[in-house]
Amino acid sequence: MVAAKNKKKRPASTKLESQPKRRSTEKEFPDISKSKEKKRSRPVTHAFPIVEESDSDLEEGSSGDWEDLGDEGQDDAIIDDEALLDEDAMAVDEGTMVDTKQVQKDPNAARESHKAQKVLLEQRKAAKPHSTLLTDAKRVWSLARQKNIPSAERQKHVQDLMNVIRGKVKEIVFKHDASRIVQTIVKWGRQKERDEIALELKGKYRDLVQNKYSKFLVSKLIRLCPAHRASILQEFQSNILRLLLHREATSVLADAFELYANAYERTFLLRDFYGKDALLFSVTSGSAEDKERAKKGLAGLLEGANEERKKRTLSAVKENLLLVFNNPDKGAVTHAVVHRALWEYLAAINSISDEAEQEKLRREIFESCQEALAEMVHTKDGSRVVREFIAQGTAKDRKQILKVLKPHIERMCIDDEAQLVLFTALDIIDDTKLLSKSLISEITTSANDICEKPQGVRALVYLLTPRSRRHLMPAQIASLEETDALRAKTSKKDPEARMIEVRKSASEALIQWIAESGVKVVREPRGSLVATEVMLYADGDKTNAMKTLLDSLAAPYPSSDASAPHAIDLAWTSRIYKTLLQGGHFSKKTQTVEPTGNWDASQFATSFTDTVPQNVVVAMCTEGERNGCFIVATLCETLVKGGDEKKSERQKVKSWFEEKERKMIREGGGRGKDLLLEKLALL
Repeated sequence: MVAAKNKKKRPASTKLESQPKRRSTEKEFPDISKSKEKKRSRPVTHAFPIVEESDSDLEEGSSGDWEDLGDEGQDDAIIDDEALLDEDAMAVDEGTMVDTKQVQKDPNAARESHKAQKVLLEQRKAAKPHSTLLTDAKRVWSLARQKNIPSAERQKHVQDLMNVIRGKVKEIVFKHDASRIVQTIVKWGRQKERDEIALELKGKYRDLVQNKYSKFLVSKLIRLCPAHRASILQEFQSNILRLLLHREATSVLADAFELYANAYERTFLLRDFYGKDALLFSVTSGSAEDKERAKKGLAGLLEGANEERKKRTLSAVKENLLLVFNNPDKGAVTHAVVHRALWEYLAAINSISDEAEQEKLRREIFESCQEALAEMVHTKDGSRVVREFIAQGTAKDRKQILKVLKPHIERMCIDDEAQLVLFTALDIIDDTKLLSKSLISEITTSANDICEKPQGVRALVYLLTPRSRRHLMPAQIASLEETDALRAKTSKKDPEARMIEVRKSASEALIQWIAESGVKVVREPRGSLVATEVMLYADGDKTNAMKTLLDSLAAPYPSSDASAPHAIDLAWTSRIYKTLLQGGHFSKKTQTVEPTGNWDASQFATSFTDTVPQNVVVAMCTEGERNGCFIVATLCETLVKGGDEKKSERQKVKSWFEEKERKMIREGGGRGKDLLLEKLALL
């Protein structure tokens, strides 16, 4: 006992580090792995991904006393955790108490004490309801939950487990260990067992979703039992707002709305926002007409309604939204279901004929949620809400919105929905000085980090070429165009003039970034796209940036390091030099090169001949991957277009490729050799 007291306490992290990592089941059970690919979008306000207690945290073999028990010690491990945590369980009856001094004298006293404690624990465990059932279930569960067993054997154990708990699921599911057992059946069982459990739990889902352990079971049933999903969600009606503000239930409802429910099933989660009048509008009758109207949400509810009813409904929606916004610590403000309700409310406001009433209602809801706008931009509806506020707001409102978003600009740049908010701000806000200080500078100073993410490319090139179909999908452009009509009413500056000012504000920093980091940037596929747009469209002196790009090309060819090939051997990098030499992007629609007023291809061709040595140029066309044939062919074409001004450069390149070099090109297997020989003949 004394030794135990003097023993140093192990750090909390040691336990976690010592536990073996759980093996992936993707290869053995591909169906399960695929079902976990879908993830709910997270707010950009969080610097790191939210670490929530996932399904596996309370599943079989995930953590705690149930982790990797092995064959030995299984019986000991199934002792109820609640009994182990009971403070009375750490002591035995008065008749079995052992004095500390006696323990020190008698080495066997501690062993006897542990035996007495174990007997007492078993007695207390046996006295609990369904103790025999749980004991039998845990024995079978320890077999069904094993990681590496054949599928047929697992199904047999799952069937045995189902036979043990059948008819008693509703009574035991609220216990944390029994909840894991039921989750195992839902996870590994057939659809028949899943549906059977879903039916047996009918009427209990509102209580289950508020439980710390059984909420994971509800989430699994919503995901894996589509036939019962509507009935499960119906049980939450009239309690949606309370559940959204509940610590345990909120994440389950958010996942159900954003990941699993269809358009009709989502109406069950939105209906409570509409107030008492929504009860008169039945969405549960099952008729096709009702379902179609229900899919329209608030707009469907207001169809054909008189002015008095519209006011009552909008007032109810507003009050319910304020309830969420006034409790930001509950986390519901980040959920897509709340964003959908808010967007429907704004759309309904826009349909009011009285413009003064419109502005009043919009102002009230904006003032109530303006501090939480950064929590909304990561969802489709939330992004649309913030863009609506930007489009219809005053200059003061827009300044306040940028102030709220500024700390999260970098993370917004790499989120598909959030970046649309930034693009709308660039398209609408007239105060370009404010944009430069609060938004553009935040993007350009983080260009290196933003460029590493696939979505980040769009954020960087939008500063130079907004709404370019080369980088934005048609759906994204269509979404951005939704605010164009409002921009015409609320913005005074000409869109073309604003675009020029935005590009000018961003150009200097982006050109400097290429000049300093261009060698690294162009070797990455995403970075090469950004570098090309910066060189073609940015305003300012690009001499240093050109030198950086050409110095990378002037390195000895081929590369002596196989792990770091020469820049010309990287397809995406070689494409930069071809595009810059030809003066712009090639349009498949017009079959011509699209020129840009901010780039001089002729000057770049001259710098190319002055910087890249003869031996490197010839080697690019005769050795290695031989991607250089297209680059040198484009160089020759540009020099020919330069006329007499480029005569010396043409002669220089021509002298590099004498008959010997041309013969090597002709006999070689390089791609584009015929085109290169044709262009060399024109020099």
